[in-house]
Amino acid sequence: MSEASTQNVLPTPTFVGDLAQLPGHAHSHRSMTWWGMMCLIAIESTAFVLACASYFYLKDHSVLWPPRQLVPSLGPGTWFIGILLASFIPNMWLNRKAEEEVLKPVQIGLVLMSLIGIVLVVIRVFEFPAMHVAWSDSAYGSVVITILGLHTVHLVTDLFDTVVLTVLMFTRHAGGRRYVDVAENAIYWNFVVFAWVPIYAILYFFPRWV
Repeated sequence: MSEASTQNVLPTPTFVGDLAQLPGHAHSHRSMTWWGMMCLIAIESTAFVLACASYFYLKDHSVLWPPRQLVPSLGPGTWFIGILLASFIPNMWLNRKAEEEVLKPVQIGLVLMSLIGIVLVVIRVFEFPAMHVAWSDSAYGSVVITILGLHTVHLVTDLFDTVVLTVLMFTRHAGGRRYVDVAENAIYWNFVVFAWVPIYAILYFFPRWV
């Protein structure tokens, strides 16, 4: 064999360990999708902050806030935030059971969270007219409906994910990586819950304070 041919021969690979016994998935910060979700939450939190900053900016450039002194009705919004905060308890229970990878409690938790999400979406439908303003009425109406709509998008998105996971966990696709998806979806729901608390105060009580 020539010297040139000898130099082109690849060395035989040497295996120094067997990784076959490593788990195929991991929870929390050991999951790449968890880090992706954290980045997504950071981006969406920035969007909420910018929307609320626009609210206060427009307020400082308006004579009356809100126009015609029509403050939002507290009924639908109070029901919404009450149920939303209460959902934190079953959601954290679902998160724990997903990390423990116990199928039956996870199925029960997903069904419960899906029902809660549906109820909240129905209440949110009544929240929009409870603002007593349309997006086209004024700058106040535009920013209020935009903020409410922005949170609604997050609410509906998480509800869709929850329903899809609920269906999957009742099929042959249940188990394994799906438990990680359930746990991370539960974390995102907590973001939906706690992002709404300051926004609720801004939309419903700030107009009553100024």
